[in-house]
Amino acid sequence: MRIAIAAPAPRQKEGGVANVVYNTAEGLRRRGHEVTCVFREDVLEGPAIIPRFEAIQFAWLLAALLRKRRREFDVVNVHAPAGFAYGFLKRWWTAGDLPPYVMLLHGIEERRNHAMSREARKGRAWHFSWKNQLWQRVYNMRLYRWSIETADYAVVINRESWSMLQLKYGRDAGRVWYIPNGVEPQFFLEHEYEQGRPLRLLFAGTWLDHKGVYYLRSGFESLAKIHPELRLTIAGCAADVESVKQWFSPEFRNRVDVLPSVPRAEMPAVYARHDIFVFPSLMEGLPIVLLEAMAAGMPVVTTETCGMMDFVEDERNGLLVKPADAKEFASAVERLVESAELRLRLGRAAQETMKRHTWEDVAEQFENVFALAVAEQKEQTRP
Repeated sequence: MRIAIAAPAPRQKEGGVANVVYNTAEGLRRRGHEVTCVFREDVLEGPAIIPRFEAIQFAWLLAALLRKRRREFDVVNVHAPAGFAYGFLKRWWTAGDLPPYVMLLHGIEERRNHAMSREARKGRAWHFSWKNQLWQRVYNMRLYRWSIETADYAVVINRESWSMLQLKYGRDAGRVWYIPNGVEPQFFLEHEYEQGRPLRLLFAGTWLDHKGVYYLRSGFESLAKIHPELRLTIAGCAADVESVKQWFSPEFRNRVDVLPSVPRAEMPAVYARHDIFVFPSLMEGLPIVLLEAMAAGMPVVTTETCGMMDFVEDERNGLLVKPADAKEFASAVERLVESAELRLRLGRAAQETMKRHTWEDVAEQFENVFALAVAEQKEQTRP
């Protein structure tokens, strides 16, 4: 098949969305398919005309590009919410020769609204005032709804979204596929669970409120008071070192290491030299960094929400805590700090879990969905 995969994200591989695009495309190519990747830079050559409406501008320019190149592709896979314009165009296009549209949804906006409205009441949401909440509901939610409703088939990366698309948006079960993210071979490491040395915690991800950074700070500082050699590394935060360090109390700042940007090739080594992966995020689709850490054999502590629950089984291959609960988060990390045996058991189980979730598996499942979409369209257009 000739496949186009499009996402409204920059093309650098360090980004989570770009990572999914590149790895899915490579897996499909190894299966004999021809894949074209389309990123933000391929559609928008510069800043959006009106930055607040960039999503709409990107979506319509992408739809025009795909219409122009329609004879080059058998199927189009667009990451939400950028597919709605193509979905509308496909409905209106009287020639009937636009390739089928398969949407990929990273997570549901309902989860964002739920989590961040609660954080706003605590004064812990950076951009979720009543104006932001109104904009989210009347603008962003609508774009996502249109992307969902106009797709021929939908792929989601967590089970929460799989249920929501059927129960709220009325999509038939046969048109919604659950295909979680995979992990690359270089992350499967022989992790060492050393005893008798200072332990290092690792958090990886952009420094944003919904990543649970308030709870990360509180949890680490409470642990640092009773474990004077414990250190925390914050990797790939996309923020300058000093602004992140300023988040922490002065007595703990010298025990926080900040790596604003880490090349993809260096991430396996980052996981290897740390002992416990901590990820108190309030909402996600399915975080790539969590899967990589598990593949690297790290014991993980994360929240009982979104795609994290699809992979982490509490007490079996990691520890789950309630979102927005710094005390419970710190208590779970404390258990791992104090028990090398628990770190080893959960870390090895995490790695075994990830052996069943490679990008080769992901590509095979996408291939099945794309084949269904192409066959259905051929059947519908047959004279």
